[in-house]
Amino acid sequence: MIEPGVYGDLDFEADALETVLNNQFEAHDGNFSISRIAGGQSNPTYFLNWGDRRLVLRKQPRGPILKGAHAIDREYRVLEALYPTDVPVPKPVLYHSDPTSIGTPFYLMERLDGRVFTDTSLAELTPSERAPIWMAVANTMASMHAVRPAAVGLEDFGRPGNYFERQIKRWDRQYRGSSCAPIPAIEDLCEWLVKTLPPDDGAFALCHGDFRLGNLMFHPSEPRVVAVLDWELSTLGHPLADLGYCCMPWHTGPDEYGGLLGIDLDAKALPTEAEFIARYMEASPGASPLLPFHKVFALYRFAVIFVGIADRVRSGSAAGSNADVLAPLAERFAQRGLEIATGKEHA
Repeated sequence: MIEPGVYGDLDFEADALETVLNNQFEAHDGNFSISRIAGGQSNPTYFLNWGDRRLVLRKQPRGPILKGAHAIDREYRVLEALYPTDVPVPKPVLYHSDPTSIGTPFYLMERLDGRVFTDTSLAELTPSERAPIWMAVANTMASMHAVRPAAVGLEDFGRPGNYFERQIKRWDRQYRGSSCAPIPAIEDLCEWLVKTLPPDDGAFALCHGDFRLGNLMFHPSEPRVVAVLDWELSTLGHPLADLGYCCMPWHTGPDEYGGLLGIDLDAKALPTEAEFIARYMEASPGASPLLPFHKVFALYRFAVIFVGIADRVRSGSAAGSNADVLAPLAERFAQRGLEIATGKEHA
């Protein structure tokens, strides 16, 4: 049994989890430990040891949940679909839908060894290692977008056509459903996006929804992605939504969720945004060009996500310990989007 108080950082009862797993796996023979993974603002995530199995547990947060948010069932479905493909994902192990066991549904996946970089400037690496890491990001995203949804059983994972139009409406609804004070910059961005919406070009792919450096795990020593993580926002949509989102570091400062704006990229041996985009396009023959619209949409969407983080801070259900620091970034990201929209972006 687990001694009371050992797992004070959990938002569920460890004994209840042990009961569930005893019905699923062989006995743990005394090796049962759980530790919360720092970082992340949405679905609480934990390292779990069970006997000789090294696992990761991911669950919904406690407290009120917006309809469609924290969809860990969709995350698990993507892992099952992609695991047999060339797209690197952890092996899915178990999905437990019953919320009465530990308070929310949860799933388990195998734990992998590797490196996760939260600093987009990759300061911890030698200069010669930095560009290859970013090029691996572009290559992996292109590999994901090349998967045919119907070939992996995801043909009904989202609706085809008018992706950006539907997304703008969705995030506008989420913003207007928030308890936060009005943020004019977000509202101005939404209006600009509606007016600037490009014609639908028919591009359709599995989109991650949060494809950024910090959601990728790299080989312990090679510039190679071994796992794409955190699929909560995944859907079928336009691949340029992911690409525009992944370009955000080049348009935000180091104090704005760790961006690259203002850093001497050449001195740090980091790729320019143009070089990163070029690598993606090289690996994605026939892809439509990335427009300012796609970058602005990414910043708008992330601004609304920060609004949601602020809401969770106020309700006491924020998953990340630094959520109160991130919450004010909603307006700053919206301002960065307006800089691109108005052509007044800083170099």
